[in-house]
Amino acid sequence: MNLDFTPEQDAFRAEVRAWLDENLSSRLADKVRTSKHLSKQDMEDWHAKLHARGWLANHWPEEYGGPGWGPVEKFIFEDECAMANAPRIVPFGVSMLGPVLLKYGSDEQKAHYLPRILDGTDWWCQGYSEPGAGSDLASLKTTAVKEGDHYIVNGQKTWTTLGQHADWIFCLVRTSKEGKPQEGISFLLIDMKTPGIEVRPIHLLDGDHEVNEVWFSDVKVPVENLVGPENQGWTLAKYLLTYERTGIAGVGFSTSALAELKAVIGKTEKATDPLFAARVARVEIALENMKTTNMRVLASAAGGAAPGAESSLLKIKGTEIRQEINALFMRAMGPQAQPFISEALEEGYNGPEIGPEGAAWAAKDYFNNRKLSIFGGSNEIQKNIVSKAMLGF
Repeated sequence: MNLDFTPEQDAFRAEVRAWLDENLSSRLADKVRTSKHLSKQDMEDWHAKLHARGWLANHWPEEYGGPGWGPVEKFIFEDECAMANAPRIVPFGVSMLGPVLLKYGSDEQKAHYLPRILDGTDWWCQGYSEPGAGSDLASLKTTAVKEGDHYIVNGQKTWTTLGQHADWIFCLVRTSKEGKPQEGISFLLIDMKTPGIEVRPIHLLDGDHEVNEVWFSDVKVPVENLVGPENQGWTLAKYLLTYERTGIAGVGFSTSALAELKAVIGKTEKATDPLFAARVARVEIALENMKTTNMRVLASAAGGAAPGAESSLLKIKGTEIRQEINALFMRAMGPQAQPFISEALEEGYNGPEIGPEGAAWAAKDYFNNRKLSIFGGSNEIQKNIVSKAMLGF
């Protein structure tokens, strides 16, 4: 693969950079850079700006509202957004459900849901994990029993990110107990306003309400909300997870975090520590190698193939890199990373600062990002996938 950018691609990078300079406010960029909590309005405003420019669904075909980019343009755009400290696009509608509908949805489902994802009419969340079904997702217990022209859904989902904002949830549900566990799962779209749905918050260590439990009690869902054939949802689930795992790699976010780490080091005693410098160098080399793999996977997806074990490799290495950068932040801050003031993560905080810039959010990012190697399929499960798919055992 030729990793040199063409003049046209360099011009595209300049175009993206100029647009970000004009449209990304310093207030929002600073909130992202300093890991402050983003409001729903922050995320919706950024969604709307990208949609107006035609850059929101950057991996969708042009006929459905995408920009028609190839993998290199997508990489450049995401890299520039991360380096500019733009908010991450909320992935559930655009990056997860969208590709599933494009490949497996009916014409009616595409015509109805895709435009509403783009214009922000519908905010989506993901209903995969359950208390007893995380990495072993096939053991899920939430049931959907067909009665006439509806399914009756009962069960519980957990770790539902931003579910408190969602209008709709795409769910894996059990529609049959026959055969292997994977053979009785279906992919269902559920309106969160349907009677019988309860969202219960889960507050994280930093006080943020990011994830939730979602309970279903005799929830009626029209049969036309089934995506793909009944009992074939596992195929759709795996297809969606390849996109999620590629995104979890977070190449652009690691690039941005590494640049911030380098800027912070000079203000600490680690500036002259050769062993610390060697750790920074190792993670930078790993990141550069991962960029190449990421572009390979994107090129495969652009050719119409769903990324396979390569996306698992990206998920493993990408999350390890991001966690190592978080650990280096903590080490650079030293004892000044220990105090935690949750109010410092809210916009408008003007209380006392502890240590150099970066100390306030070092611990928050370190602990919050321990989840990266767990969600989307734990790294241990990803290693099993790689072993079976690429090594044959």
